[in-house]
Amino acid sequence: MFRDIAVGIDGSPASLAAAHWAAREAERRGSGLRIVHAWHRHARPAPYVPLDRTEHEWAGQLLQEAVRSVRGAHPGLRITERLVCGATVAALVATAADADLLVLGSVGLGAVGGFVTGSVSQRVVTRAARPVVLVRAGRSAADEHLPAADGVAPEEIAGTPCREVVLGLDVSHPCDELIEFAFEAARRRGTGLRVVHAFRTPSGAVSDPSLTIPPAPVPAAPAPPALERAEAERTVSAVLRTWREKYPAVPVTETVTEGRAAVVLVHAVKDAGLLVVGRRTDGRRIGAHTGPVAHAVMHHAGCPVAVVPHD
Repeated sequence: MFRDIAVGIDGSPASLAAAHWAAREAERRGSGLRIVHAWHRHARPAPYVPLDRTEHEWAGQLLQEAVRSVRGAHPGLRITERLVCGATVAALVATAADADLLVLGSVGLGAVGGFVTGSVSQRVVTRAARPVVLVRAGRSAADEHLPAADGVAPEEIAGTPCREVVLGLDVSHPCDELIEFAFEAARRRGTGLRVVHAFRTPSGAVSDPSLTIPPAPVPAAPAPPALERAEAERTVSAVLRTWREKYPAVPVTETVTEGRAAVVLVHAVKDAGLLVVGRRTDGRRIGAHTGPVAHAVMHHAGCPVAVVPHD
């Protein structure tokens, strides 16, 4: 039995997109959806609250509008709602602890495209004990699927194949929770999983000052990048071998690329439906950091990003 999917809403278009994404994910998992709105009282009325409403009334209206929108699109889904008076970050972190997954909205990054991870979502991601998915404003059900043929009605889009799931894999710290999350996401969508690993090579060999004449080249020996790539490919295949056997119905593509991991992943997910990355807790207090790769893709990836905490 799965715990509910939870989504935090704030009345913004991004949070509404997140609510609908969370509803579709709950349907895929056979679980319910919990819609949460956290608000807090101000010493003076907040400027965004209409003059004829109290802050509590306005918060309740925002929550009800989101609930009505999701129920209208997903009439068979079990939906619960929760209005919380308190600090937003603390309320969402507590919500995540009691959910299978927490979904939050993020607005676009102007002409560049991508996420602007505000102070709230950034702090929630770094403190949540459960996976958190960030969904961009404007994302719809159609964006989860490959382009439909001309003449396909909107209600038929769900029958078109889903876009692939991409997993950013660090072979130096492979994590079962992270890999399983990605395989399960691909399995539920009936789509493929592309596992992407980026490696770096030294910019150049350091010469030995004791040598006055450079050693003769050995043509038969592969260049260092080729050796690095071959070793990385073997390691990735070894890490995934057990998972391929556990999920035989999930087509897996392994991509090993030289370069910075964040840059490689952002390019890899241009046509993806979901990116899955990890956040190491290192045994420290939850919320210590996100890590440079997770931080970068949260800001610049165009598709929803799932950040999975792990030891």
